[in-house]
Amino acid sequence: MANYDLTARLIAQMDCHLALPMLEYLQERKVYPDEQILQGKICLLSGTNMVDYAMDIHKSLHGTEDVPADMVARRSEVVERLRSLQEAVSPIVAFLSNPQLVQELRADKQYNIHILQERHRIGPEQIEALYQYAKFQFECGMYSEAADFLSQYRALCTDSERSSVGKAGSRDTDAELGCCAGGA
Repeated sequence: MANYDLTARLIAQMDCHLALPMLEYLQERKVYPDEQILQGKICLLSGTNMVDYAMDIHKSLHGTEDVPADMVARRSEVVERLRSLQEAVSPIVAFLSNPQLVQELRADKQYNIHILQERHRIGPEQIEALYQYAKFQFECGMYSEAADFLSQYRALCTDSERSSVGKAGSRDTDAELGCCAGGA
């Protein structure tokens, strides 16, 4: 079966997050030795923020609790960036987590921006930070959270070009959620 497998060619053209389920499938089917699949996963994960997952795979592959220093350093960078983004989006996430406040919003995005700025001191910077946070969540493999934040970003973004970027990102997260759920 491995003689006819086109996975390597396909994965080279795919987003890392969509390629991982393909490797999972090959691993379940035992098409290749586990060591080869695990090494492939580590290689794919190096282009993402899914460092904890990469560390777990490294430990499994090498039968040790030790991980390379570059993985530890990368994890520190990812955690620091996550904290920075969480701090930047905390006002807007707090607002969006309150159903009573969200009910104040309307279909008119300009009105919403005005309300957010006047009543809640949430401006375009926080809305843009929400997009960056959603993107980061996706890169960390937190697809459901990324989809939620992108949906909220699209609802609040007044820049039609940026809003369409949010739509494309939402399709990516929806595709990934389908893969993870066995739907694609």
